[in-house]
Amino acid sequence: MVLLLLVDLDPQLAALGPLGGFFVLRTGVPPRGSLPTLARAYTEPRTDARKEVYTDFVTFRIQMVTESIRAPEPRIAASVAHQALAARLWSIALGAAALYGQVPDLDPRLLRWDPAGGAPDDLWLSEVRPLPVEAIGEVVLAGHLEPLAAALRARHRVAEGLLWGNAGSALAAAVRQLDRWARANGRPEAGDRARTIAAELFAHPDLSATLDPVTLRRRSCCLYYRVPGGGLCGDCCFTRPPEH
Repeated sequence: MVLLLLVDLDPQLAALGPLGGFFVLRTGVPPRGSLPTLARAYTEPRTDARKEVYTDFVTFRIQMVTESIRAPEPRIAASVAHQALAARLWSIALGAAALYGQVPDLDPRLLRWDPAGGAPDDLWLSEVRPLPVEAIGEVVLAGHLEPLAAALRARHRVAEGLLWGNAGSALAAAVRQLDRWARANGRPEAGDRARTIAAELFAHPDLSATLDPVTLRRRSCCLYYRVPGGGLCGDCCFTRPPEH
């Protein structure tokens, strides 16, 4: 029998703090004024191209990432930005599931996002509402990854398989980080719980084929190798950067 040391969700989600920056979720009102919700960010871009950078938060974020990593084309920055946000969402939800035995309701209308912030993405949850662990797929996949992928594909030529590969890679990375923390802090049951939940999530049709089940290497490329000095990710499908 494995003893699971679980507590109820607290208003500050304080248990997530020690797990690392990707797991932290601030709650309440953002300190830097009114920020858009992710629900607003996922909406279709405005038709006025002259003002798009100011009204389309996803495009603004991608332009910022493009400049930051010197991406040779926007779709590379779109992939990098997508994987970073997917990693934040998986980490928060999986961390809460492993430590609290519940997940916070991450409804995009409750999550405020700073598109001009650094990495990891700055997120604030307006209200902490607990949901059962079984809701994690609906919360992250249906609530965020599907509309986020649609928003990116509406703006840039990003392959659907690449985006789901990013999502699978981000989920696997969250599990690894949780497992390392759990072992280092005498909480092996939290790591076991995270792996069990992740295995169920990887049964989802959109995630099931994203990673090789034996090597855990992804079956698509995030394009990071095309960033100047980027190289290959640890789980890349390539063993050496391909020729353009």
